Amino acid sequence: MIEYLRITGARENNLKNVDVVIPKRKITVFTGVSGSGKSSIVFETIASESQRQLNETFSAFVRSFLPKYKEPNVDSIENLSTSVVIDQKRLGGNSRSTLGTITDINSLLRVLFSRVGQPSIGTANHFSFNDKEGMCRECQGLGRKVEVDENKLLDREQSLAEGAIIFPPFKNTEWYMKSYLDSGLFDVNKKIKEYTSEELELLLYGQDLKVKIDGVNSSYEGLVIKFNRLYLMKEGELTARAQKVLNEYTHETICSVCEGKRLSQKALQVQVAGYSIADLTAFQLNELQSVLETFELPQALPILRGLQEKVGNLVDIGLGYLSLDRETATLSGGESQRVKMVKHLNNSLVDLLYIFDEPSIGLHPRDVHRLNELLIKLRDKGNTVIVIEHDPDVIKIADQVIEVGPHAGKHGGEIMFTGSYGELLNSNTLTGTFLKNQVPINQEPREAVDFYQGRTSSRHNLKNISLNIPKKTLSLITGVAGSGKSTLVRESFLAQFPEAIVIDQAAAQTNSRSNPATYIGIMDAIRKLFGQVNSVSPSLFSYNSTGACENCKGQGYIETNLAFMDAVKLECPVCEGKRFKQEVLSYRYQDLTINEVLALTVEESLNFFNTAGIVKKLKAMSQVGLDYLAIGQPMSTLSGGECQRMKLASEFYKQGSIYILDEPSTGLHLSDIEQIMKIMNHLVDQGNTVVVIEHHVDIIRQADWIVDIGPDGGDRGGQIVFEGKPADISETSSLTGKYL
Repeated sequence: MIEYLRITGARENNLKNVDVVIPKRKITVFTGVSGSGKSSIVFETIASESQRQLNETFSAFVRSFLPKYKEPNVDSIENLSTSVVIDQKRLGGNSRSTLGTITDINSLLRVLFSRVGQPSIGTANHFSFNDKEGMCRECQGLGRKVEVDENKLLDREQSLAEGAIIFPPFKNTEWYMKSYLDSGLFDVNKKIKEYTSEELELLLYGQDLKVKIDGVNSSYEGLVIKFNRLYLMKEGELTARAQKVLNEYTHETICSVCEGKRLSQKALQVQVAGYSIADLTAFQLNELQSVLETFELPQALPILRGLQEKVGNLVDIGLGYLSLDRETATLSGGESQRVKMVKHLNNSLVDLLYIFDEPSIGLHPRDVHRLNELLIKLRDKGNTVIVIEHDPDVIKIADQVIEVGPHAGKHGGEIMFTGSYGELLNSNTLTGTFLKNQVPINQEPREAVDFYQGRTSSRHNLKNISLNIPKKTLSLITGVAGSGKSTLVRESFLAQFPEAIVIDQAAAQTNSRSNPATYIGIMDAIRKLFGQVNSVSPSLFSYNSTGACENCKGQGYIETNLAFMDAVKLECPVCEGKRFKQEVLSYRYQDLTINEVLALTVEESLNFFNTAGIVKKLKAMSQVGLDYLAIGQPMSTLSGGECQRMKLASEFYKQGSIYILDEPSTGLHLSDIEQIMKIMNHLVDQGNTVVVIEHHVDIIRQADWIVDIGPDGGDRGGQIVFEGKPADISETSSLTGKYL
């Protein structure tokens, strides 16, 4: 008998009092246009309430360290399980966090080497670069060192008396200068370039020498030793000024002792089957998988099987091109999500509620089946799987599909369809209609006449290649994950054309008070309109300036810290969350207060304003499909795809530029692809060149020019497999061509 998770009367954000029934221990896919309300159901209702109730079971002390979740606006939720949210937030982490540490594969390797490694040196912590017993003492287990640039401290063409010390913080400090000029250790009139190696060593690295300066006994420090003490070895966070000095006067180098391997020499000498632990972590995972299969270690069979299983899971999900020593901070959102997925495959918990946010992002069509297999494995272990997704190949494997719509924002928030994939195809919903349509391959592409020539690069896995892009065309860079697409664009094309406008999915550069109106550049004009109509200063209509509510300083809430209890954010009782002084809200423009204007969506704002400058920028936001966003909505609430489209809107009317777009299909419904194509073609028609890194076949089919990188990921990638017109790619061995 099937159990169900039931949601009754959900009204979070734009949801219109919806009821949702989700079968437990099945895969349910939520689909619908961007902004339709999918996330409001899945994340802000189901996941939020699950996490909130789970956190309530902990003590007040423990809760003070946990994220805070508000109770969602819903009548009831029945049969709710503990949820595990696997989103696309990058794993991040510091330079000590690697793929091996985050997946616990390094832990197994350390146990293996401590048990069967020769020569035997001790316990597992002797093989950890995050433990003082195992780390390289020279670089403290980081594998690299930050070193001062000696040439930026000294001008070797001058003597000390002439001003050879050019580093401003030393040069401008009288006491520091006296320690070099009056120490009696140097001939101050001798040019630095004429110093013997011993004299130069003393000037730069001398220490623990007693000298007398102005009659006072003092310890002498060489220039580099003093710099390291003041900047590199300083405990605690550096001031912004000190950080700027550090960035300007230092460079990073591979540690000369461990050669970047992070471990002590003692640990690096230990071998298992002829390999050191650093050798194994440096292999690509698909190579490591093959190497582990050759190990014959009956005394460590359980450890070996655990290693093979964990490495195999990463390879199976399409991450075979990564290595265990890859820092987690360098992983993309899609890679981070797949690593999190694999971690959960290895646990033995069942009856969990797994929630995925567009897990197909960053995956080439060839690799989507691997993702599907993993989702099915999680379901078959006895878990409920909920996926927000637009990819037809993922929607196909759903036991149930729920479409939210019909459109975005105020025009969405309703359940348009619930049923199987087959039933969806036969429905007349937006998703059902577009699933039946196939975009034809572009048979009349723009002519490739004149080319932008990128630099030749061998960075990472690139095989001495360059990216050449035809001018005033729409060019697509394609290839499987890890093939080298982003590296080629960055190291070949951007290195040659740094003026290119890069529109990626990184969070827009804003602060906590930013909103679409400030980002797009219409807020000043709106304040000016209010000021003119009411004969007052425009600054009165800014919650960052004189118009801010004095009680909450324009935040809209009061944050109270209750010692070890949760910090509580309460709506400001004075402005009731409106951020402005009461006086400001008495002024109106066309019958609306400034607060009511900021609550308007882009679509509503276009009908409200008639000022040319404001309308032009709002039209750009409308063109990129952001009609449903409120112009005063905090930028921090926007998704990666929405941030990318905001950046696109801010650059929409430029001419003669090069645009580089990184997976603009992210977060887009099939029906939105047509709109993004119009935008990109508009940019090209304006005289621009548009370069797009993309996996979505409907976008690739409509390109003027395709550059396919491969043939596979990692070491088996880094070559140009095809460059030319879309109609010609299917005749090659390109994996992308097969899926077009």
